[in-house]
Amino acid sequence: MEIDDRKRKILKAIIRTYLETGEPVGSRTISKYTDLNLSSATIRNEMSDLEDLGFIVQPHTSAGRIPSDQGYRFYVDQLMNDKVREIEDMKEILIQKTDKLETMLQQVAKMLALNTNYATMVSRPKFKHKKLKFIQLTEVDETQLLAVIVIEGNIVKNKILNLSEPVDKETVLKLNIIFNTFLQGLDVTEINLNIIQKMKEQAGQQGNLLSILLDAIADAINEEDDLEIYTSGATNILKYPELSDKEKATELLYTFEEKKQLTELIADKMDQEEQRGIQVYIGDETPVESMKDCSVVTATYEIEEGVYGKVGIVGPKRMDYERVVSTLQNLMTQLDEIFKKK
Repeated sequence: MEIDDRKRKILKAIIRTYLETGEPVGSRTISKYTDLNLSSATIRNEMSDLEDLGFIVQPHTSAGRIPSDQGYRFYVDQLMNDKVREIEDMKEILIQKTDKLETMLQQVAKMLALNTNYATMVSRPKFKHKKLKFIQLTEVDETQLLAVIVIEGNIVKNKILNLSEPVDKETVLKLNIIFNTFLQGLDVTEINLNIIQKMKEQAGQQGNLLSILLDAIADAINEEDDLEIYTSGATNILKYPELSDKEKATELLYTFEEKKQLTELIADKMDQEEQRGIQVYIGDETPVESMKDCSVVTATYEIEEGVYGKVGIVGPKRMDYERVVSTLQNLMTQLDEIFKKK
């Protein structure tokens, strides 16, 4: 059922206020918390229409209104449709940006290898902050739910949630409303005990189920995505006699080809804030076994606040440190200018 924009805004305000307070909502309250700039009398008329349409009910005479199941359903459907449209509208732009960024980072790796005559690696950016944009719970069967979690940057996480007892459609609807009302726009680190307690109060008898789902969703959000690393110039290491020993060279080349150890190295350094500038690791200071006869110089680039990646140069211990550090400093300046223009 379609209703006009004003009624939709008033219904949304009623539902959000009721979820926060648990008390019937009056017209005076709505006039204070909406951007409609309407009088209480006008809002009362609109609320009367919403009641006639079955979206809200009056629990007893002279009380405010509370949402009906139909009102909740309309609210959730609108919420989900709005988010789907938002993501669809951005999808093409995001794909273009991702493709351009991937191409640029591959070019950076090649340029560094060419200019330094060393091996190079560049990681795709990683998000430090994880703000929730939207959570959608969908029934798979009676004892399984699919949680689709959209995080800032339009990162989508999917998680199958196994339940010990069956849940009905109305429970899933109620949980969708609670999760999106209380968690939308919050960073994971901002979800505190006070918020969780309010959510459990709204969930009522489903409080324990909400806690279980919240833990599972938090685990899904905190799961680390595979870190993509672009490499170039690995064969440059064969130019240096101290690294051209067959066994050493084979191990180094395998490390660059297989990339797992590079991923662990860069991910570890990215998570340490004190190592966000230019860092130099000589010999045994490098945690990668095949690089114990090498030096590794890394630098951090940042696309925007909380979105950053690593650039690394690998060469012999007798590498031209001054030139490498200068090259990385210039590169960071150029990347900063490029990203600020976007």
